[in-house]
Amino acid sequence: MAEDRADGLRASIGARLWHARWTLAAAAVALAATALSARHAWIAMAGFALVLAATLFSPRRSPVERAAARQARAVASTLEGLSGERLAAAVPDPLIVFDRRGVVVHANAPAQTAFAGIQPGIDLQLRFRAPEMQALISDVLAGGSPETIDYAERLPIERLFRITARPVGEGSALNVIIFRDQSEARRIDRMRADFIANASHELRTPLASLRAFVETLQGPARDDENARTRFLQLMAHQAERMTRLIDDLLSLSRVEMRVHLPPRGIVELNETAAYVCQSLEPVAEAAQATLVLKRDDETARIRGDRDEIVQVLQNLIHNAIKYGRSGGTVEVRVGRDAPRGSAGAKLWVSVTDEGPGIPPEHLPRLTERFYRVSAISSREKGGTGLGLAIVKHILNRHRAELRISSRLGAGSTFTASFEELGTA
Repeated sequence: MAEDRADGLRASIGARLWHARWTLAAAAVALAATALSARHAWIAMAGFALVLAATLFSPRRSPVERAAARQARAVASTLEGLSGERLAAAVPDPLIVFDRRGVVVHANAPAQTAFAGIQPGIDLQLRFRAPEMQALISDVLAGGSPETIDYAERLPIERLFRITARPVGEGSALNVIIFRDQSEARRIDRMRADFIANASHELRTPLASLRAFVETLQGPARDDENARTRFLQLMAHQAERMTRLIDDLLSLSRVEMRVHLPPRGIVELNETAAYVCQSLEPVAEAAQATLVLKRDDETARIRGDRDEIVQVLQNLIHNAIKYGRSGGTVEVRVGRDAPRGSAGAKLWVSVTDEGPGIPPEHLPRLTERFYRVSAISSREKGGTGLGLAIVKHILNRHRAELRISSRLGAGSTFTASFEELGTA
């Protein structure tokens, strides 16, 4: 013990001298200059001794450094007092601690929610029977290096996890396995891949038609004026189709970028519906359809972006005109679910056509990108398959809801439902 104290004292003295080395050097130079000028060496030696003593016996750190050190020690003491169970509870991902036999010691709340039957005392390899999980657990129990694998859990729903397993510290008898849910990221990647594939397909078809028309005009129909006129009209139609598709793709991209930003404007639904109906009156007349607007008796105001609400109504009304019965009626109606000022009151705009209706198996997928009940009919009528996807994303930004009802042979109704201003 005495030797340890002596070693500690020597280490402390050495550290202090090293910490103040530049101060000591400056003091030695200054005192040496004083001694030379005064020709009294003893004065310089005494001064240097005082500087050295002050260095050895003064605090090694400044008050700020000492306060920081005390705070660090307090934090370390707090961390040492935290139990492993409390630390595991703070992890948002499923986490399971198991011993060297593969028996579960602890599972945090997300793990118990994600994996039925996980509790202390069960054999981890009996719960996860997939070959990749068996190999991962065996490698960790055998003292292997930390590993990461992908694992799919298919019941009760399909989920994909990125799993990491490793020992808890050096020489510990415990191991930990952490599950990071990748299902949403994988779904987004798949959606992105499908979107690119569908967009490429939709653009490839009119481009192939344009190329065929150009080759025909450059070859057999070079001098055929009637064929040239007909082909140019078809080319213009295909170019318009590509323009609509690109416009819808850009519109969808803009809406998706802003979906997390709540709108700040105020929209009056009666006025907006009247504006859209008036602008689409020529389209209805060309399709021999009658456009009827029924307003709400009171002011119908919502929090929203007027341009986007106009786009929603244009898409819904245009679809009703396009796919409704020739010579039929398209009814646009503004209404409410409860008296004005009621808590949770909903305002809605519905668009009803007299078309052939939509088979029930198609209804859940209508708002998917490029999904069509009849692809041939949609293309013939100039549809891009993106209109309802744009509607859905705009309504999501407005925290609104799209309801679709349809009966075969009796038409369809699309209803956009909003929170009334002042009741949300």
